[in-house]
Amino acid sequence: MLLEILSFLIPSAVAVKEATSSTSTSTLDHLQEAFQGESNASHRYAMFAKQADAEGYRQVASLFRAASKAEEFHARNHSDVIHKLGSQAVAKLETPVVKTTRENLMVARDGEIYERDTMYPPFIDQAKKEKVPEAIRTYTYALKTEAEHARLFASALQNMEQMKSPAKYYVCIVCGYTVQTVNFLKCLVCGHSKADYIPVE
Repeated sequence: MLLEILSFLIPSAVAVKEATSSTSTSTLDHLQEAFQGESNASHRYAMFAKQADAEGYRQVASLFRAASKAEEFHARNHSDVIHKLGSQAVAKLETPVVKTTRENLMVARDGEIYERDTMYPPFIDQAKKEKVPEAIRTYTYALKTEAEHARLFASALQNMEQMKSPAKYYVCIVCGYTVQTVNFLKCLVCGHSKADYIPVE
């Protein structure tokens, strides 16, 4: 009887492990959510690029392709951290809703603003609490890039009629940061050489 009472008062080794690891799964859950989001954003922007091409907005199409590539790099970075934490990155690709290029730009802009202002900041805070520097880094890379994407999409919305000619964007293969001109020696986000930027048309 005494053993039964003590079993309620003293947690088992399994219970202790679950209790101590419950917080550590929070960042892992966030990483999985971010991986899912970035994977779908990459797929969605690739489809938006095709629509922009079909409507004759060639520079907008290039912007979408560049953003798609950037989100692909973010997904890769998130996946690397997930694997380091001992899990597998899993994403379910959804069929994107493709409308007019103007509507697609609004969706893209709002999605980037959501990630910048709502999704990534608490993810970073949680990773700091759990002391997972790799997660902090990959989230920060994504957040700073999404902020620039939001700006680029908002600008494209205002200047669509001037964006029918071919154009080129550049994407950092390390952090995904996206620019129109590589007028610096080191990436403004990750600090890697400008040689790590690839052109996207």
